[in-house]
Amino acid sequence: MAHTAPGAPGTRGAPSAHGAHGLPDVRALAGTWAGPVVLGIVYGIWAAANARDGGAPTGGNILLGFVAGAAFAVLYAAVRRAAPALPRELRAAAWATFAGIAFGFLYSLGGASVLRSAGMAAVVAAAVFAVTFYRYYTRE
Repeated sequence: MAHTAPGAPGTRGAPSAHGAHGLPDVRALAGTWAGPVVLGIVYGIWAAANARDGGAPTGGNILLGFVAGAAFAVLYAAVRRAAPALPRELRAAAWATFAGIAFGFLYSLGGASVLRSAGMAAVVAAAVFAVTFYRYYTRE
């Protein structure tokens, strides 16, 4: 099917990043930032809850949640954007590193020692590497 001008009767024009009135398409923007923002909010709340350890929330807990959530969202978006250009081994390693560090930080906020947090982060990173490498290897 040949692409025709948008608005021609009975046809669909070529997809665009802009909607019918020249405004940005909300679905395209949501696909770009909604995932990192929502995951960053969840991660920030989780980090603040781990750091508070059952007590009343403090300003420091809330600040920790905002900073951790923002850092998670930015790093997640960066890995998601950069990973497709990498070969499958490095792509799997990038996601494994990100997941291991994110998990290790949350685990350390629960009061675990540095050695235990690093060990658990390494286990999570190894599992994420195995799963993502297998996925990329079988789909390429």
